Amino acid sequence: MAEEVQSVRLDKWLWAARFFKSRSLATDAIELGRVHVNGSRVKPARSIKVGEKVQVQRGHERLEVFVRFLSDVRRSASLAQLLYDETLESRAAREEASERRKLFSEPAQGIRKGRPTKRDRRQIERFAKDD
Repeated sequence: MAEEVQSVRLDKWLWAARFFKSRSLATDAIELGRVHVNGSRVKPARSIKVGEKVQVQRGHERLEVFVRFLSDVRRSASLAQLLYDETLESRAAREEASERRKLFSEPAQGIRKGRPTKRDRRQIERFAKDD
């Protein structure tokens, strides 16, 4: 963190901290209300400062972090993790949710989308013949 930046746009910081793969994904998440700063909804161009609390929701994951350093440049993942401190409650909830997902799979995930494969068609025909 050699460069000392006073303030950075929120979408740029989220991208630099590797919460999102692109700035446009970060901007979309902010506009959809999935990112809050100090408990309130914000706009992508809002300047973020050191010490502010940022809550990010990505899919099933909900992260709560405090900003440690500012950067508007995307670097390696190990350097990106230095930009923030995740709260203990957030980390514990995330690990618990991860364990829950490992133990219980959603029944609907086994359903394929799209046309049946040749193997599926043969199974359907065998099932229909049994009637």
